Amino acid sequence: MKHITREEALALLKKYNRDPFHIRHALTVEAVMKWFARELGYGDEEEYWGIVGLLHDIDFELYPDEHCIKAPELLREAGVSEDIIHSVVSHGYGITPKCGVTIDVAPEHEMEKVLFAVDELTGLIWAAALMRPSKSAKDMELKSLKKKYKSKGFAAGCSREIIERGAEQLGWELDKLLSMTLQAMADSEDIIMQQTE
Repeated sequence: MKHITREEALALLKKYNRDPFHIRHALTVEAVMKWFARELGYGDEEEYWGIVGLLHDIDFELYPDEHCIKAPELLREAGVSEDIIHSVVSHGYGITPKCGVTIDVAPEHEMEKVLFAVDELTGLIWAAALMRPSKSAKDMELKSLKKKYKSKGFAAGCSREIIERGAEQLGWELDKLLSMTLQAMADSEDIIMQQTE
């Protein structure tokens, strides 16, 4: 089965997602995944990591109660390969959407573990960036991010438990995950903004 191109992946994302917030989240996770691919020595797979990031929430806008359960059907219909489908579904590992089915597809490859770890965290970093006078992650320091992270009421929708499970699956200290993801977002911010204007 041929691999989906970046253009096809973006068109597929936009077929099921209209909300600018969801599209920006997908583009953010794509850019962060590409940054991690380069950083962790998978530079030759950068595009592939990005496509998985782009498609990870394909079903969330239309089927929030079946998140990660509806995705395989939407992706298979578009001819997306099973390895990408596995990666997309694995970012919901251990989560039970409202339909009551717990996602049992575990992240195996390092790329899948990175996706699991950074998905919620990118949302938290965006929220923290928007509170800053600069509205940017570029001038945010780790200590300022950690303060927001520890504040339970801040970006309450971003699960700290999932972020911590993600760091654990990667075998990383939480600080390493926070600082690398913050750096990834700061480095990718211009690209993300250009694509969402």
